[in-house]
Amino acid sequence: MAYGAASPRFLDIACARQKRRRDPFGTSAPVTAKPPLDILLCAPRGFCAGVVRAIDAVEKALALHGAPVFVRHEIVHNKYVVESLKRKGAVFVAELSEVPDASRPVIFSAHGVPKSVPAEAQARQFFAIDATCPLVTKVHREAEVHHKRGRHILLVGHAGHPEVIGTMGQLPEGAITLIETLDDVARLTPPEGRDLAYVTQTTLSVDDTREIVQGLQARFPALIAPHKEDICYATTNRQEAVKRVAPLVDGLIVVGSPNSSNSQRLREVAERAGCPVSRLVLRTNEIDWSLFGDIRRLGITAGASAPEVLVEEIIDAFAERYAGTVETVAPADESVFLPLPRELREPTPNAAE
Repeated sequence: MAYGAASPRFLDIACARQKRRRDPFGTSAPVTAKPPLDILLCAPRGFCAGVVRAIDAVEKALALHGAPVFVRHEIVHNKYVVESLKRKGAVFVAELSEVPDASRPVIFSAHGVPKSVPAEAQARQFFAIDATCPLVTKVHREAEVHHKRGRHILLVGHAGHPEVIGTMGQLPEGAITLIETLDDVARLTPPEGRDLAYVTQTTLSVDDTREIVQGLQARFPALIAPHKEDICYATTNRQEAVKRVAPLVDGLIVVGSPNSSNSQRLREVAERAGCPVSRLVLRTNEIDWSLFGDIRRLGITAGASAPEVLVEEIIDAFAERYAGTVETVAPADESVFLPLPRELREPTPNAAE
């Protein structure tokens, strides 16, 4: 299984495995001793339940309906995952106008889409499958409820991110004001005579969001908060693990794509927690060894859209240069499961039959 989780292991065992492939009988001369390195693996890391659900949706659609299966935008923000799904028959498009065959499945990405997208799909009689993460859908529903109750909505998030575009696209233009920074809070002039409520993007920095929300509450004491935190469990758990590890290591690598919001936030969290060197990389060829050459303790985590196989690659790259051990640091446990979209679920056997 390409995306399966791997158990921690000794780096010298990994090196020995590679050595056996080159010299299966162990007859070559001993290699030069390698410098020591301890790796602290953050847990949880990598795929969250929403990402697993979205990827499984594409693979299930391919299994049920064959290729091609069209996907509007990247199903998740990870180049490795996207390229893997392309090889299996997924075709990624920027807009529905690029889909040539209305009879083929069209999947909406995990980040969510504006209401205009499913409306267009219905008008063109597409076989549409919505793989929006249910935790993102929760934010959409909150915004709709606030709007129906006559409130103006403040969305804390990053301009241009697909999730933000999708959330703002749930309501008429002008119903939501985007708040990115504390400066935005200071400049905000909300509509007069309207109650205010806020929602947030699910993949933000927990600490940054807390500061912005506190700023909003200071200016608008009657501000209505979500019934439950909008930043998702996976974002929170991965950031907490990085906060635990970052002060203990000389450098930290976040495995993920540069367009992944939650991966970028992990890098920032490591820097703020005191890690001297923090870098976001997708594959081993992106590692700047001039920055990591003299370290003795390394932290590794992965964004919520990064598969464990890429973490394994990073560990193996360090195993070629160092000898040491891998230890997992796990401040939280995750056991969340999200079912596939209804269109892709297997029929439930009738218990009476």
